[in-house]
Amino acid sequence: MAPEATLPAKLIAEFTGTFLLIFTIGCNVLGQTAVWAGVSIACVLMVSVFAFGSISGANFNPAVSVALGINKNMDWPEVGAFIGVQLAGAIAAGGLYFVLFGKGFALGPAKGFEANFGAAALVCELLYTFMLCTVVLNVAAVKKGCQDWFGLAIGFVIVAGAYGAGAVSGGCFNPAVATGIACAGFSFGSLGQYIVAELAGGALAAIVFKVVRPEGGDKDEKYSLTSKLIAEFLGTFFLVLTVGLNVLGASPAAAFSIAAALMCMIYALGDVSGANFNPAVSLALLASKELEAADAGAYMGAQLAGGIAAAFTYALIRNDSFPLGPGVGYKWWQAAVAEVMFTFVLCLVVLRVAVKGNTKSECFFGLAIGSCVTVGGYAIGSISGGSLNPAVSFGIASGATLHHGLGSFVSAVVYTICEFVGAGMAAGIVMATDATTEATDKKNDDAEAPTASTN
Repeated sequence: MAPEATLPAKLIAEFTGTFLLIFTIGCNVLGQTAVWAGVSIACVLMVSVFAFGSISGANFNPAVSVALGINKNMDWPEVGAFIGVQLAGAIAAGGLYFVLFGKGFALGPAKGFEANFGAAALVCELLYTFMLCTVVLNVAAVKKGCQDWFGLAIGFVIVAGAYGAGAVSGGCFNPAVATGIACAGFSFGSLGQYIVAELAGGALAAIVFKVVRPEGGDKDEKYSLTSKLIAEFLGTFFLVLTVGLNVLGASPAAAFSIAAALMCMIYALGDVSGANFNPAVSLALLASKELEAADAGAYMGAQLAGGIAAAFTYALIRNDSFPLGPGVGYKWWQAAVAEVMFTFVLCLVVLRVAVKGNTKSECFFGLAIGSCVTVGGYAIGSISGGSLNPAVSFGIASGATLHHGLGSFVSAVVYTICEFVGAGMAAGIVMATDATTEATDKKNDDAEAPTASTN
């Protein structure tokens, strides 16, 4: 085991990582990167986490440090020192991009979201800071497999939040980011509010972590049904919230952002509940005898609750919602086929990659499952919207009641039937391939077994 880094080494790492994060943000915003800014910022966080995770834990964010302090992963004097150098790195980075471009940019709610002291923006900052800190605590601060991949999970929370919530609040999710932007742009009016919202998000993440993982995430910890249902609620909530904010914000990378949200929450909570976050997935697991009927029913209830809560949240943030149904120019049968086939893809990958057979992966499962949303979202988004998930379908339908009436509930029922058909098809294919494999293995074992005459 390598010796623990000294405090000066940790502080240098925190300064450097935070500096790179804020400098990359400034260059993307002032360089007017149209589509890929969120990915660029997410990737600099990811690579910096990989580079410095073994030195300082790669916080680069006062909200993360506070969450780790509450969770007793860090001592409070160290938390204070980390926050000091994070803020210093942010201010230095803001100064450098100001010199490079000859200007900064303002911190605050996006145009149209200034009402009520920027309440919608503050809710976005709180929620996605909570998501970021939740992923950090559940991936990097616990003893479980795949910790070599924690940088991917942490970094891509930014992809999840930047494209939807970023259109409302700017997408800081980090008091150091807010401070660096405010100093470089000489715009301090919203700074205090942003910092409070982000620190509240970090503190809330630490509290929820203790509820979900009462023993602190020990590798052998057994989780109660309550912990599992909270995990299913949270994962589904952030999936549907990200769907709604991307759609309503006309995001240029909606499917990728939604896929990132699913991937991050799978890595964070997969060892607690299995990270279904989708009644169709739970049905596929039930059909494959990987989930008990009582648990499947409870999971579906938590998932639907999470989806509906998220839909009302994004509808209130944006003061708008959208109906569920076939895209313009497409018929119901086309949307139905699309939902069946790409829910089939999603459930097939869950069963083959995360659950069954020799394709089971200890580290790639989150990326593989999340990528199914990228696949389906871009392939059929214009046909059906690419729901692939009854919790998404009923969530969208619930949010639509605020602005479009009750009509979307009929669509949600039809979509759910199609999604369940896709789940059943996936379970059937997996069981058929498993039966064939088992028969072949048995035949080979019988052929290799010694006979009486050879003894």
